[in-house]
Amino acid sequence: MRNQSFSLTTMFASVQWLFFIFANIVVVPVSIGFAFELSSADIASLLRTSLIVTGIACMLQGLWGHRFPVMEGPSGVIWGMLLNLSLSAPVLGLSLSEVGGGIATGMLLAGTVTILLVVFNLIPFIQKVFSPMVLSVYLFLLTFQLVFVFFKGMLKVDTDGTLNLPITLFSFCVAIFVALLKIKGNKMIGNFSILIGIIAGWIIYRFLFPAEQQISTGSAHLFSLFPLGKPNLEFGIIAITFLGCLINLINIITSINAASKLMNEKAEMGRYRNSYLLSSLYTFAASLFGLVSYAPFTSSIGFLESTQIFKIRPFIIGGALISLLGIIPYFSLLLATLPISVGNAVLFVAYLQLFGTSLKSLGGYSFNSITIYRIAAPVLIGVCLMTVGTELFRDFPAVLQPLISNGFIMGVLISIFLESVINWDTTVVEKKSVE
Repeated sequence: MRNQSFSLTTMFASVQWLFFIFANIVVVPVSIGFAFELSSADIASLLRTSLIVTGIACMLQGLWGHRFPVMEGPSGVIWGMLLNLSLSAPVLGLSLSEVGGGIATGMLLAGTVTILLVVFNLIPFIQKVFSPMVLSVYLFLLTFQLVFVFFKGMLKVDTDGTLNLPITLFSFCVAIFVALLKIKGNKMIGNFSILIGIIAGWIIYRFLFPAEQQISTGSAHLFSLFPLGKPNLEFGIIAITFLGCLINLINIITSINAASKLMNEKAEMGRYRNSYLLSSLYTFAASLFGLVSYAPFTSSIGFLESTQIFKIRPFIIGGALISLLGIIPYFSLLLATLPISVGNAVLFVAYLQLFGTSLKSLGGYSFNSITIYRIAAPVLIGVCLMTVGTELFRDFPAVLQPLISNGFIMGVLISIFLESVINWDTTVVEKKSVE
């Protein structure tokens, strides 16, 4: 009986990882394809390639990299940056393929630099730059960014710009349902609340509302080289992409630190080295195949806290299933019918847990009326920039607009600056010792 129960738990947990990974990545290649005006076949190719690469990336990180059940996937920070760069193409006087080529060069350069950091054992230097306070700022900004994205995804807006009230209300009902399963259900139901919410929401959605347009993947080719544009020397695009990818490295530190604390397992330096090396290789792959630069999903910690399933085996199996979806077109087509509003509703609830992780990261600090600026300034400035339109920055140099208007990146940069120029420990911060 024990083996049977364990097998069933592993099976359901693996399927839950499958849906979680898919829901996180399905919108990314599709939105990038539309932003860079690719053909439907090329968009389908990006989707299938993204599934295969993401599944392999998760398996390798789980087996050899950081060895935690933490999803590896297209970075939300880089995703937003690429969309902003595509919108900036007319202002910059560049074609979309020229912007895409500059992005590819920036990713290749970032991947090379990351490998050099590993080879020359400079990871401790990275960890010094990304201090615990910077990581806390990162967690708060990531929480707000994801909550904004998924809340907006729950709002179904029709082509005429009006709110589709029935579908929107249904999305909120799904979110409430998942939250109640987690709060009121028994341990088993609570652990699988995400899986139950996705499947139940999917079935009821298809029953209540007509099927939406689906993306055909049957004729899509795989691993098309540089679909967004061949590498070039557009230095402004290269610089912004390179900087964004370097800041993206903070995902590795934050994810490993948070996962090790959650599971009471010490993370050796070798795990950091292996994870950095793999992420750099994924960045190379992303530049080649028109994907978004990869990194561990710190938001996976919220998923783990929701499910309370910390075993590595379901995560590995879930990664294998994701790759299988990309290899077999029929499965890609089937899961592509998952309503985006349902996926966003479930992920919105899952990532509420990430706010708790952010608060816990401040457990070793106390603040007063002066020291509060250490956390408040970068977080609140970053959130403010997230909520204003990019058109407000049109008077800035065009090449800087995507950077300055990116609240996430600017918040992290402000935090790094404050931690570098002010010695908080000797002036205004009372830091408690944390064992």
